[in-house]
Amino acid sequence: MPLTSSLRMAALALLWGSGFLWIKLALNHGLTPTQITITRCVLGTAVLLFLARSAGQRLPRSRTTWRHLAVAALFCNAIPFALFSVGEQTVDSGIAGVLNATTPLWSLLIGIALGTDRALGRVRLTGLLLGFTGTLLIFAPWHRSGLLSWGALALLGAAASYAVAFAYMARHLTANDAPLAVSAAQLLTATAWTTLALPTAGPLHPDVTALLAVTALGVLGTGVTFYLNYRLIADEGATSAATVGYLLPVVSVALGALFLDEQVGMRVVLGMLVVLIGVGLTRRKNGVRTGRAVLHHGSMKITPARKADAA
Repeated sequence: MPLTSSLRMAALALLWGSGFLWIKLALNHGLTPTQITITRCVLGTAVLLFLARSAGQRLPRSRTTWRHLAVAALFCNAIPFALFSVGEQTVDSGIAGVLNATTPLWSLLIGIALGTDRALGRVRLTGLLLGFTGTLLIFAPWHRSGLLSWGALALLGAAASYAVAFAYMARHLTANDAPLAVSAAQLLTATAWTTLALPTAGPLHPDVTALLAVTALGVLGTGVTFYLNYRLIADEGATSAATVGYLLPVVSVALGALFLDEQVGMRVVLGMLVVLIGVGLTRRKNGVRTGRAVLHHGSMKITPARKADAA
């Protein structure tokens, strides 16, 4: 891989993985989950609209496309963005990043339930069981100090919401020659969804740290990261870009320990490794890595291959 692409991948992993740190800082310094979610969507939309205009791409004009984008925006942006902010009120940012990595496991379960992913096989079944075993190891409900809580369940709900969105997008969002514009339209729709929660936003009491954190989350962790991933896929292909997803939990745990003094025990580290190994195994079919990279705002996941470009 060329040095430029390697540097782009490193920057992408750092920016995406740092999103959990920005959320935690914003929460700790005066912003509510609703305020963070709305601001993130607004700033991310602004960045993507600018990038789409610079690339000469126009927003979709089809009503059908906008209807599908409304569903995708709800499950791929509005709901998980909100749940991550809610979950990190009580759960460390590093753990949030680790639980985010369970999305491919949920995607596989949904694919099996819908009949779109029948080729399970022993390797992928082993990966699925390992992935959820790792998640259970992280939660450790048998310990009094285990992580099982409403906040942790909210984080798992966010990961599952991503999986629902990908299943829907794979069926209803067709190939498009303007991925930046389509993604801007999706996040614009997500902004509209999140504004419905304004009555729950609460009073504004952020300090400078909160404002800087939510700005970094919206501009860098949502808008710029999409562009970097878009370029990485264009230059190196979806398979190379997909490897970034395996780096996000490592980045989130490292940043949480460095900047928030979050304590990561050996049980959590072991659970993270088991989850990542399980995810890697579920990505294989008959010994061949499968799927494609899907771009969305906040993370990167893998879904079954289809003809449509990322949206």
